[in-house]
Amino acid sequence: MHTIIGAGVSGLSSAQLLKEKGFETTVLEKSSKPGGLIKCDVVDGHLFHRVGGHVFNTKVEKVNDWFWNRFNKEQDFIATKRNAGIFMQEQFLAYPLENSLYKFDEGTIRNIFNELIDLDQQASKEYHNFEDFLKGNFGNTLYQLYFKPYNHKIWKTDLSQVALPWLDGKLPMPNHREIIMSNILRKEEGNMVHSSFFYPEKNGSQFIADNLAKGLNIQYNQAVNTLQYNNNAWVINEAFNSEYIVYTGDIRLLHQMIKGVPSEIQEQLVAVSNLQSNGTSNLLCETDASDHSWLYLPDEGIPAHRIIYTGNFSANNQPKDGRASCTVEFSGYTPVEEMEKAIKKLPGNLKMIDYNYEANSYVIQQQGDREKINALKNSLAQYNIYLVGRFAEWEYHNMDKAIESSMHLADQF
Repeated sequence: MHTIIGAGVSGLSSAQLLKEKGFETTVLEKSSKPGGLIKCDVVDGHLFHRVGGHVFNTKVEKVNDWFWNRFNKEQDFIATKRNAGIFMQEQFLAYPLENSLYKFDEGTIRNIFNELIDLDQQASKEYHNFEDFLKGNFGNTLYQLYFKPYNHKIWKTDLSQVALPWLDGKLPMPNHREIIMSNILRKEEGNMVHSSFFYPEKNGSQFIADNLAKGLNIQYNQAVNTLQYNNNAWVINEAFNSEYIVYTGDIRLLHQMIKGVPSEIQEQLVAVSNLQSNGTSNLLCETDASDHSWLYLPDEGIPAHRIIYTGNFSANNQPKDGRASCTVEFSGYTPVEEMEKAIKKLPGNLKMIDYNYEANSYVIQQQGDREKINALKNSLAQYNIYLVGRFAEWEYHNMDKAIESSMHLADQF
């Protein structure tokens, strides 16, 4: 039997994929409903993405095919073009920022363009961390103006310690000459990551979680505290046995849970117990009408780092006769009183409806972390325990990457 710990996207996808292969699976979920980070609730008629605003898109063909074999694209989803923006220095700018440089003062524009020209004439170089990548691709002026303050807000860590492979596929890959031409021609970017997406007509990403949960044996309100390896099987919570375990929870907690494995593996588990992550504080708000889907907030004087206009994703996400809704996201724990004070600095005449704090939402992969995780994954696989998902693999997985990782796991059986 296969036991899957966690009913987020990774756990649900793994369970469905293993079920398709004919395996008996049981999913253990500590909360009362599926979804993990993509859970949603309805508050006063407004859909509240408890952790961010989750949508579906992918460039991975097998993920695309599997997902749409489970869902009705035309009937249940809305195809949406992403309209992201930046609110900076009391003005609205297009996203990505490098295409809106013409809106800055002449001195700033000259500095940025001179740096971009110099960078274009340099030989290509290899970057070893996130800070070097940003400076080496956009120049120091743009780094200090936008990229440094915005990314410090999100990650709250030294960007020179952030490993580049962790952000593979999520980083902007600028062409310096195209940036300059885009500002001369006032040209919009159409090929950025997540430039379009699909979103459920009703119930937001909770709709996706609920449908992935259909037909599965899920035991809710079932926290896993101990995993004892004994006679080539796992004993879970000292209560029942399982030959295989798929763990999608927080890898940092495993050293407290796993018993009966060699000391070398226990040492590996302890070695990943102090990995760095950030939580998020989210404020569901009423807002004036806006055509944005996301609005990024780099200014250091504003503690929030983005507004997600989830009310624009579907008309069903808010009352038909009421104001629109959005989610304002703060990195880390922020008291609700501070959040209410902060939104007064934001556009849209925001009014709080509800709030949520998620202790762990963003993983931060520093130098050497990936190597530790991969070594641990290989060690645990010898004992039939497999790691899948954002916090188990310590990778910055979006929904499609979580599904793809679950596919890689299923292929091993």
